Amino acid sequence: MHFSKDHINALETRTRAHFINSLSGFKSANLIGTQDRQGNTNLSIVSSVIHLGANPPLMGMIIRPHSVPRHTFENIMQTGLYTINHVNQSIYEQAHQTSARYDKDESEFEATGLTPEYLSDFCAPFVKESRLKYSVKLVEHQHLAINGTEFVIGEIVDVYVDDNAVQTDGFIDLQAIDTVAISGLDCYYTGDKLARLPYAKK
Repeated sequence: MHFSKDHINALETRTRAHFINSLSGFKSANLIGTQDRQGNTNLSIVSSVIHLGANPPLMGMIIRPHSVPRHTFENIMQTGLYTINHVNQSIYEQAHQTSARYDKDESEFEATGLTPEYLSDFCAPFVKESRLKYSVKLVEHQHLAINGTEFVIGEIVDVYVDDNAVQTDGFIDLQAIDTVAISGLDCYYTGDKLARLPYAKK
């Protein structure tokens, strides 16, 4: 099949969203935990978390346009703190439910049955059921004028992961902790490792 730009633009809005969101392939599934200054917690699923560098350890993510209330973005801008929690096979349905439009005074933790936990005196909630999670401090934010999205960059503070997942060379085996991936807007996948290959040299 061939889809021209005109064909893509003519697609029904939801169909186009599914189609374009599938083009980037498998994406990470993460729950972003935040709270406001009054301690009201928020939890949202994000599939745009990307590694930006290891020294310093930086993670970036895209948050959709602020044309409607984005409690995750608002809380991060207010407190500068958030957590990133891998979604696993045991919680993917609850994680997906966090994408519903809850009011600011409704906690997605309570609505979905996920458990907030606070570790190392970090003032943002982790997801207790997640098997790989880390705290992040905001270091930079860029508004992308081309489509109104927000690019949020944070530095990793603490990492918590199941003991059996970390190998001697620092590699984290995501299959060992049942981390799932997303394709498109609503399709979840498990990961089967093919192989680890040696460092490529000419």
